[in-house]
Amino acid sequence: MLSWDEYNTEEVVAEKTAAPVAAEQPVVEPEAPLPEPIVETISEEEAGEEMVAAMAGAVAADAEAEQALEAANRALEEMDVAPGLEELEMGAARVSVDEKAMINCRADLNQLVPFKYDWAWQKYLDGCANHWMPQEINMTADVATWKSNDGLSEDERRIVLRSLGYFSTADSLVANNLVLAIYRHITNPECRQYLLRQAFEEAIHTHAYQYCIESLGMDEGEVFNMYREVPSVAKKAAWSLSHTHSLSDPSFHTGTLEADQELLRNLIGFYAVTEGIFFYCGFTQILSMGRRNKMTGVAEQFQYILRDESMHLNFGIDVINQIKLENPHLWTEDFKQEVVQMILEGTQLEIEYARDTMPRGVLGMNAGMMEEYLQFIANRRLSQLGLPEQFAGVQNPFPWMSEIMDLRKEKNFFETRVIEYQTGGALSWD
Repeated sequence: MLSWDEYNTEEVVAEKTAAPVAAEQPVVEPEAPLPEPIVETISEEEAGEEMVAAMAGAVAADAEAEQALEAANRALEEMDVAPGLEELEMGAARVSVDEKAMINCRADLNQLVPFKYDWAWQKYLDGCANHWMPQEINMTADVATWKSNDGLSEDERRIVLRSLGYFSTADSLVANNLVLAIYRHITNPECRQYLLRQAFEEAIHTHAYQYCIESLGMDEGEVFNMYREVPSVAKKAAWSLSHTHSLSDPSFHTGTLEADQELLRNLIGFYAVTEGIFFYCGFTQILSMGRRNKMTGVAEQFQYILRDESMHLNFGIDVINQIKLENPHLWTEDFKQEVVQMILEGTQLEIEYARDTMPRGVLGMNAGMMEEYLQFIANRRLSQLGLPEQFAGVQNPFPWMSEIMDLRKEKNFFETRVIEYQTGGALSWD
């Protein structure tokens, strides 16, 4: 090994050796002169013609602009303002709280305030504060686990595929119903404000599922088309569509007993069953996987989605109960029995899905435990709607889920606690 002195000595020797070489200067050949630039010349006559043509073009453009302005002025002079004035109700009194209603309201829907339903506006603000994006979540560990031969069991892989297969299209169905049906018939501006936020969140959820599918290198066609190929998935999608499609008919209007009950039927099928029952088996399975430190990126995506969906569900239940309060004639005994049957049908379909996705015990649960859990959830939905529970004595076999599905600031995610909502999906944890 060289000492520092020997190292410096070698540098000096190297410099002396290199000096003669540096002294030899290369012979520089003289540069060839650059060619003279070619300048195109035109005669005075040609220059004058070009100037005249440019001036003519400018005059023509000015003439076209003047003609367009004259046409716009003529259209304004000839405009029939009667339809617009009728729509705006020029000179009408300012909107009061008492004029507002959840459905069949004739008050001006363009005036957000004064608020009648403060809870709806608060949910809109909370939704905005909860904003997040799928790309913020690291999927590196999930990719390694999914590609590893011994990362997941076959039963666990089946659960991941089925969950992404159902949810990837379920939230699109939900968004379509929001945009094409529900928004048009809810006649309260603060509630509409939340519906717009919810529609955006459904788009984020679909984006999240796509992000998971792409990150894991799954067959996108297989997963996205699962709701038309796998019976347990297809049945849930078909049930949701059958109870929500009628409102998207442009000829549908509320204002009669039958039409208003159809709107209620849609809202109950949409919020209480699709978002309130159909989502819970898949959520429980994926979140249980995350608790076992498997597919933690997918599980974190589902954490954020479930937080959003819990708020969607609570908003929907509040809207349904408000419609009942303002229109008690809709809540007949026959209609109550129909709603109970809807909840029971949804529960049975989700139990069938649980049996399909868990033919054996996995992740500390099995189909029997999930059946009891779904009956517990069904009782809760019935109670929220003011209807009698249908499953006596059932308990929640997954108490840790109760803290996630009703998440508020003080609730826990996987033994951690959210202490503050922050815009941009940046949650603080302690």
